[in-house]
Amino acid sequence: MPRSSPSPIRFSRRLRQARQAVGIPPDRLGVLIELDEATSSARISRYETGVHEPPLEIAAKLAGVLGVPMADVYCEDDLLAELILRYGALDEEGRARVRALVAGLDLPA
Repeated sequence: MPRSSPSPIRFSRRLRQARQAVGIPPDRLGVLIELDEATSSARISRYETGVHEPPLEIAAKLAGVLGVPMADVYCEDDLLAELILRYGALDEEGRARVRALVAGLDLPA
């Protein structure tokens, strides 16, 4: 069965949540990812409402400026997205502990 692409609604919701979490207004976010200042607010608004989905290059810039992993904004599962954010916020020691914990899990094949 072919996999469908990630939901634009999930992408737009996660983008808005990430932007609001860091307190950057849409027009400023657009400028920070090098969109034209005159259209930056409208472009970000279209991404956040799901009217348009940005190209991967723009999505990568958005994630970088917002300080979230790309996997978060594309994640289809809310719990997994939360885990991705929490993992991304850990220092290297914390990440090593998580990797060790996961390596020790008895997962089904």
